[in-house]
Amino acid sequence: MAEGKVDVEGELAAIKAQLAERPGAKNKLSMVVFSGELDRQLASMIIATGAAAMGMEVVLFYTFWGTAALRDPGKKAKGKNFISKMFGAMLPKGRDKLKLSKMNMAGAGTAMMKNLMKKKHVAGLGELLEVAGQLGVKIYICQMSMDLMGFKREEMIDYPGLEVVGVATFLDHAKESAIQLFI
Repeated sequence: MAEGKVDVEGELAAIKAQLAERPGAKNKLSMVVFSGELDRQLASMIIATGAAAMGMEVVLFYTFWGTAALRDPGKKAKGKNFISKMFGAMLPKGRDKLKLSKMNMAGAGTAMMKNLMKKKHVAGLGELLEVAGQLGVKIYICQMSMDLMGFKREEMIDYPGLEVVGVATFLDHAKESAIQLFI
């Protein structure tokens, strides 16, 4: 193998061997998406789409600040109380309003990162969500987080099979998964 090249096939074989060592574990990834920051949202989607492309079943559980990334800026929900409206105003409305966790620099860092991603032909969060939907990645939104922040299902993005669920639904998936992650 040439210096600097990654042995993808070797790495894939090693991962499959590790997964085979867990009796009862399915070829499945369950991930809690807790962060509402752009870089962490990107990392979760890159891991999710990579796992799905490898043939794994993938379940993402969006909770607390992560839910803001799933808001559709073009949709509004009626019947919100004052606190719900305040949360809606304070939190980013959708994936395009997310900021970097580090080096945001009043938005300049985020703009620089997005520009660099475009120049390097790196998929953005919207493109990754589209690919995730095509690959069958399941997205669940935490019911409790939705209730606390005053979000409603009708203000969330259109995504195939997106569901609002309780934590027990996610835990049922996680307990049978070969891999569980928290981002």
